[in-house]
Amino acid sequence: MTSSRRPGPLILGLTGSIGMGKSTVAAMFRDQGVPVFDADAAVHVLQGPGGAILPAIEAAFPGTTGPGGVDRALLGATVFGNDDAMRRLEGIVHPAVAAERRAFLAAHAHAPLVVLDIPLLFETGGESQVDLVAVVSAPAPVQRARVLARPGMTPEKFDAILSRQMPDAEKRVRADHLIPTGGTLAETSDAVRALIACLSGRTGE
Repeated sequence: MTSSRRPGPLILGLTGSIGMGKSTVAAMFRDQGVPVFDADAAVHVLQGPGGAILPAIEAAFPGTTGPGGVDRALLGATVFGNDDAMRRLEGIVHPAVAAERRAFLAAHAHAPLVVLDIPLLFETGGESQVDLVAVVSAPAPVQRARVLARPGMTPEKFDAILSRQMPDAEKRVRADHLIPTGGTLAETSDAVRALIACLSGRTGE
């Protein structure tokens, strides 16, 4: 996070561990008229049919792409548990996502507030690219129940994903703002609106 405001909108980094409700919170920001850059959605486009990074992925991981884009199951099986393969994939994906993010910020240069929805914001050093960070967080039992309810998810996969993410407790300590998601949707929506109201006084500084 920067100590002084850069020109342009106030940039809020939105992050949180798997199953914490970050996508739901991002949608709430959109509903309030705040532009949101979704890093995961950008990856889906980049890896989808005709995606810009398909040739690089195919070159690095032969047979993992086709007319429909990346075969996510096959690519996942290729890199899962292989740190070297994961680093090679990230070396392709992250620069492309960064370019999409720059284009988003340029398109919304006159907005008072924008949100960058980045799952691994702290893990990738992304806090240096934003003014403030908001972390979404729910109690661990709630998180676990949400994730294990997903199709194809297993306790082993969940634990492996958590091992690659900064612990929730550390994220909460490092964040500027906390958005609790363990209660009702109405309570979370109220928290989002309150945060927007709080930040509205900081825009235009």
